[in-house]
Amino acid sequence: MNVAIRRMTLEDVPAVHEIDTLSFSLPWPERSFRFELTENPVSRSWVTEFNGRIAAMLVLWLIVDEAHIATLATHPDFRRQGIGERLMIAALVSARNEGATRAFLEVRAGNAAALALYNKYGFGMAGLRPRYYKDNNEDAILMNLEDLNGLEAA
Repeated sequence: MNVAIRRMTLEDVPAVHEIDTLSFSLPWPERSFRFELTENPVSRSWVTEFNGRIAAMLVLWLIVDEAHIATLATHPDFRRQGIGERLMIAALVSARNEGATRAFLEVRAGNAAALALYNKYGFGMAGLRPRYYKDNNEDAILMNLEDLNGLEAA
């Protein structure tokens, strides 16, 4: 599998926005990804490239010693191949190398695939945000991973 995990560039934004739109009912505007790349000093934005195509994307915010996964998605053509999983681990390992000791995120209560991925790596439920998602009032589950030391990049 010819997979490269690398930092996102401005040239990647159209493909990243497409993945976001195909993956979420409340996608980020394209300008938000541009902001993450050019104006947000705590942002660490990543992509996985597979045979020349952007297959997955992730935006992580590194705030002091916490890594917050703001968004993570895999293009439908590349799901269930471990591409998003490898991207998440690589981004968290990089954040750990920059001083992060723990990670957290929010996930839709009904997103079974994402919940399974996060549980696999030891994320635990830390709370609930009732009716967080405005498109259908679905709850957001807050999850955290208290120790990044056990993670190794694939």
